Amino acid sequence: MQALIDVILPVFLVIGFGYLAVWKGYFSDENVDGLMKFTQNFAIPVLLFSAISKLDLSQNFDIRLLLSYYTGSAAAFAAGILGARYLFGRPWEDSVVIGFSCLFANSVLLGLAITERAYGTAALNPNYAIVAIHSPFCYALGITSMEIVRARGKGIATTVRAVLRAMFRNALILGIVLGFIVNLSGIQLPGVVTDAMDLMVRAALPAAIFALGGVLVRYRPEGDLRTIIYVCAVSLILHPSIVWLMGSALSLPQGAFRSAVLTASMAPGINAYVFANMYGRARRVAASAVLIGTSASILTVWVWLTLLG
Repeated sequence: MQALIDVILPVFLVIGFGYLAVWKGYFSDENVDGLMKFTQNFAIPVLLFSAISKLDLSQNFDIRLLLSYYTGSAAAFAAGILGARYLFGRPWEDSVVIGFSCLFANSVLLGLAITERAYGTAALNPNYAIVAIHSPFCYALGITSMEIVRARGKGIATTVRAVLRAMFRNALILGIVLGFIVNLSGIQLPGVVTDAMDLMVRAALPAAIFALGGVLVRYRPEGDLRTIIYVCAVSLILHPSIVWLMGSALSLPQGAFRSAVLTASMAPGINAYVFANMYGRARRVAASAVLIGTSASILTVWVWLTLLG
């Protein structure tokens, strides 16, 4: 119960403030879109750039951590696609979007915030290792699958171009790539630049989770309820369960194990809807899964935190 009060509720109260502000008309949709654009296109890419540029790659990029987490992610993606296709009879394009909704956990807005509240800032390095390849992995897997489904004979070169074009228009991926360049090259940034980035970084997560609450107002659940519940079950239960089993089998250190399981237990992120909107498929399922999954995760994350100790 203490974890629920001390760790989870403060994060969700900020989300709730954002939701209430927009629902009651104190904060307009245009304001929310502007705030979300600031966080997604500027503040969070700067946060990721800053974290990865300073990350000790040899220490934090543990292959066991990445194998545990991304085996769970890939399994969730497959479960989403196959469930959508064979349990609910959705077209293949819809099935890929539903699989992506199961795949893309909210690793930044919720994952970083809740891990920091639970275990402190020093516990975030394994999270950053996961986040560093989260968007590239998820978008590469989702876009490749969708382009293969859509191409149907258009050729490998066309598919590869579409994948690369979509990935490198994503500000999060650009921030991650630039962070790796600075880290690996040993470039020393001027102090005035790092101080400016620190100001952006401090604003990133509070602004982002407030904006998330505001965005959720427009994602009203309607129809497709069985499919939405299925997505939430895969995201909140199956994904972290597989990560738990993999991490245990690979003897993952406690800090990395906690970060991996906790990140996997997060609800579908806004990027699930972004992906659905990119292709104009299964948008209602993706949007509703974000809303219902985020609400349900208040309890499911509490359970995972209790199990992690």
